[in-house]
Amino acid sequence: MYKIITKKSLNPTVTMMEIESPLVAKKAKAGQFIILRVDEEGERIPLTIAGVDPVRGAVKIIFQIVGATTEKLNHKAEGEYIQDFVGPLGMPTHIAGMKKVCVVGGGVGCAIALPVAEALHAQGTEVTSIIGFRNKDLLILEDEFKACSDKLVVMTDDGSYARHGNVTVPLKEMLDAGEQFDMIITIGPLIMMKFVTLTAKPYGVPVTVSMNPIMIDGTGMCGGCRLTLMQDGKRVTKFACVDGPDFNGYEVDFDEAMSRGRTYFDFERKAHEKACNLFKGV
Repeated sequence: MYKIITKKSLNPTVTMMEIESPLVAKKAKAGQFIILRVDEEGERIPLTIAGVDPVRGAVKIIFQIVGATTEKLNHKAEGEYIQDFVGPLGMPTHIAGMKKVCVVGGGVGCAIALPVAEALHAQGTEVTSIIGFRNKDLLILEDEFKACSDKLVVMTDDGSYARHGNVTVPLKEMLDAGEQFDMIITIGPLIMMKFVTLTAKPYGVPVTVSMNPIMIDGTGMCGGCRLTLMQDGKRVTKFACVDGPDFNGYEVDFDEAMSRGRTYFDFERKAHEKACNLFKGV
């Protein structure tokens, strides 16, 4: 059992928790993830590690309340426990030797992008961060990004805060102005990562994307997290849990990934509604 040390609402649909897990806190690196179960009857869900405090043995997770399991998790309080918390899993984000990097985050994907930006900043890399949200009410982690970025641009789709537009607008402006990045690291909705990759392609800047497909065991056994990459003119299958979650954006078949991601949409929506009904009046 793993204790919930702290819990904080970041916006109406996103929650941050710190989980007591000393071994994970000691080993985890930026870009890796954990798999948890809320209770003995619960499903396994992957969540990216949003930060660690090895001294306190604390691991930070940030999750969006979209399904039955995240609904149940969000009803847990500080001091309560969850059943399982396994990790760190996956490969850390490769950042060694990079001098200038642009980190592009979208929505709750900013929770994944932040520890990468922090790790880059800690090693002396010049960090430009672009973060985007649908509206002001969904904004998260702005101050944290300011603290680890040499330059920060905040975008909202509806213009209710900061600049109006999506994250590709300032990215293209920077590339048109001659900015030279060693790497663009983008984390967020698949459609956003696809268009960040397409925006960068004419300029020849390497792009790393963080993929979070359907995942069950986290060890490469189930095959649920498979992705199709184009390598040397051939379609190659990789598994996000062990080969990723980071991949070369130019190789990813985003359309297939988006199609597979919608497979259980109706099922998950109904499961979420059922979970919400269970907590009514609680």
